[in-house]
Parts: sequence; C-alpha cells; structure tokens
Amino acid sequence: MSAEATARAVARAIDALRRGWPVTVSAGDRSLHLLAVESADETSLPAFDADSRANILISAARAQTLRLANQREAADPEAPVLVQRESWIDLGGAMAIADPVRDLATPLKGPYRALPLADPDVASAALRLARLAGILPAFFVAPAPIITEASAESAAIVAFDGGSQLHIATRARLPVSAAENAEIVAFRTPGDPREHVALVVGTRDDSLPVVRLHSECLTGDVLGSLKCDCGPQLHSALHQIAEARWGVLLYLRQEGRGIGLINKLRAYALQDQGFDTVDANTRLGFAIDARDFSVAAQMLKLLAIRDIRLLTNNPAKVAGLEAEGVRVTERVPLSIAANPHNARYLDTKRDRTGHQL
Repeated sequence: MSAEATARAVARAIDALRRGWPVTVSAGDRSLHLLAVESADETSLPAFDADSRANILISAARAQTLRLANQREAADPEAPVLVQRESWIDLGGAMAIADPVRDLATPLKGPYRALPLADPDVASAALRLARLAGILPAFFVAPAPIITEASAESAAIVAFDGGSQLHIATRARLPVSAAENAEIVAFRTPGDPREHVALVVGTRDDSLPVVRLHSECLTGDVLGSLKCDCGPQLHSALHQIAEARWGVLLYLRQEGRGIGLINKLRAYALQDQGFDTVDANTRLGFAIDARDFSVAAQMLKLLAIRDIRLLTNNPAKVAGLEAEGVRVTERVPLSIAANPHNARYLDTKRDRTGHQL
C-alpha cells in the first residue's frame, strides 16, 4: 500500500472514531478491534461485545490515577494499560474509568486489575489514533475478531502527518477590521474535515513577513473567554501584522493545544477542580501540547514563504517550524495583560511550558 493510501486509511479511521464507529488497529497479523468508550451506548456496545467481556484500554496517565500503573509505566503517561472488565463495569462505570472529570462526582469503585498487553505497540498506536480523533484515549477491546468500519496500520498511525497532503483549496480578498488589504487562503487535507486558513495582510514584497501561528480557540476567539489569552492575542497579532509592511496570520484548526474542543472543556472542568492546564491535559491522557506545527510549515511553503519573523512567546513554535525547514530570523514577543481569571494559566505557560516575552 502506498504512503498516500495508508494516510487515507488513518484519516478514515479517525473519521470513524469521531462518528462513534468501531475500528481496527493492526500490525501484520496482530490486531485490536476497538470501540471508543466515550461514544459507546446501549445499542453499539452490545453489538460490539455481546457477552460484556471487552477489556478497557487506557493510558498510563489515567491508570496512575486508578493506581494501576507502576513507576515504569507512569514515566510514560501515553503508554497503554489494559484494564480487566469486571461484571460491575457497565457503560457508566467504563466512562468513569475513562473520564477524570467525573472523579469527584462519581467515586471510583475498584479495585481494578491491569492485564498484560500482548501487543503494546498496537495498543499504543490505538491510543494515538484516539488523540488524533480528539476523543478520550480509552477503548473497549473486543475479545474476538469482529468486522469494523475502518482499519489502519499501527506504523501508519505513528507516522501520520496532518500536513503531508495539505493543499490550497481556494483564496479570496477579505478586508478585515485590522487591515482592509488582506487575502484569505483556505487549505484542505483529504480525509480531514478541518480546514486551516491563512490571512495574508498587506502587499507582499522582498521584506520578511511577520507571521503569527494562532490555534483555534472558540471560547477565547469568539466568546471572549477570560480563562485564556487567545482572543486578545489574536487581535493584537492582527494589528501588529497590519503595522508591518506585510505578514501572515495562520489560523490552525487545533483547538485546545490539539486535543479538541470537547477535551479542552474537560480540561477547564479539571482546572476548576484545582489542576493547572498542564496537569489537566495529562490527566485526560493527552500530551501537554499536541499541536502539529508541521501543518503551519506546510502552509507557509505552499505560500512560497521560507523565511519569517515569528510573532510568538512560545519557543516550541520556533523549533517546530525550523525543524520543518522554515527559517525564523527573529522571534517577536506578544505581550498580553493578565486578568484575575487567566493569571494562573499565564503563569503555568511561563513556568511549565517555557513561554517567554
């Protein structure tokens, strides 16, 4: 199978998970047949597992909370852990295992028992597939082979690159309040419903453009959330780009540092329970920052931009772009005032994820 075909298979599996359909993850003749815990219901679960014998696959980060992960497993929070399905673990019990937001409202019964994993590499790829789909990394694992809606090879999942098949879909003039002389460019990847856009501001010339990578934030960009600094950063960046000779805003459909809107809201709920944004993400079974900056690099390459001045406080964005062949000649800081609701969030970005002015 060609690289393009395997990437499309992964995209189909991602789409199937988002629709609540079972999928298969395989490596050679070894395979796992999976149904996402959060999308299972009274109809789909019995159809998937008629005898209620499907064990539950979770991340080591979640297993540690359940006191199932040993020190070696806990050192890699994304590692897979298989939990034995007990007779009393129904749909609600499985969701309580999967979703840490429910820990205070639904005290865990337990005790739980971790089982040996016959195919840890396949299981690890399955958890990565869940994260790519923006769902909780928790699955029912069918006790016997079944027919599923989509399948993907574990190696293809691990190697999946959201920007590899990116292309320009269309472009149009778009006057905006910060700059009337602007053009919007839409990008699409086959099999991925997320459409990234670039706003090119000003008249292109031989000078280096000021570029901002902005990850989608519905709550901050649209609703004016005070829990983050995304909305103010977006508008400040647009004005700073407009004040330069020319520049580009890349609007990336990677909500919640790449974990998706639903999981970002789950992280908000965990923050209300006292966890900071880093611990909330890892407690959900996700990386601290799951964004794919190769997508941004590919967008710039498709716009024939190779050298930039990057408007950011995040050194990881500089490293991510340069690793993909985009030269960052200068990091331009973006200063936003804190408010009582996001002060801790901003402190966490500075102290735990290396953001700097």
